[in-house]
Amino acid sequence: MLVYPSGVDVSSSALRFLAARLREHRRALGTRWRRLNAGRQALLTLAHLRNGQPYAQLAAGFGIGTTTAYRYITEAVHLLAALAPTLTEAVRAASVKAYVILDGALLPIDRIAADRPFYSGKHKMHGMNVQVVADPKGRLMWASPALAGAVHDVRAAREHGIIEALAEAGITCWADKGYQGAGGTVRLPYRGRWDSLSTGQQAVNRSHAKIRALVEQAIATLKSWRLLRKLRCSTTRITSLVQAVLVLQLAATG
Repeated sequence: MLVYPSGVDVSSSALRFLAARLREHRRALGTRWRRLNAGRQALLTLAHLRNGQPYAQLAAGFGIGTTTAYRYITEAVHLLAALAPTLTEAVRAASVKAYVILDGALLPIDRIAADRPFYSGKHKMHGMNVQVVADPKGRLMWASPALAGAVHDVRAAREHGIIEALAEAGITCWADKGYQGAGGTVRLPYRGRWDSLSTGQQAVNRSHAKIRALVEQAIATLKSWRLLRKLRCSTTRITSLVQAVLVLQLAATG
């Protein structure tokens, strides 16, 4: 396999953050020697998550075996995922905001037509449903565990307890028509054909769309980590990957 220099467009603060956590983890385990030091293991993990490169290619570039690359990346991902903010912590952070924006993101996966639980009728593809909470400026605040793509947004929000948690905290939440019937503090646009809405309802929907559109920025931030654009791993690992990316993104912008 040919090896060539490459780059990873990730903030150096994310690299320092992960490397520090890996050093702490190694000290706790009493690890004396590894093929890669903590900094190189962190870089290996960032390259996988950000660029979506296969283990074999990364292993060749870092001069280690494919199994070792998989083990190092999996260790780092689990370490990061354990640091992800809980919904309670996210709601506490959101309590100082004017409001939050809620939306669902579908992360594509490689499944066949027979895998109906993972097929999203809305997006016409197989994937995993992840609920995303953003602040008024469109910055990513929280991402939920992944559910099968066939689960509708409002059902996913209820299963994760998002609607109830925001209502209890009295936090206004803006969402799209996919959350119809959510209740609580969730604000939705008026339903119906545009020409059937009154002038006032049209004005409300235009204002609502401008506010809610900023959540797309948070979803784009999540998907800027290219591994999440087309997941080819077991669906049981996707939640850990999403949580790891969330922690790295918060570390880079925090």
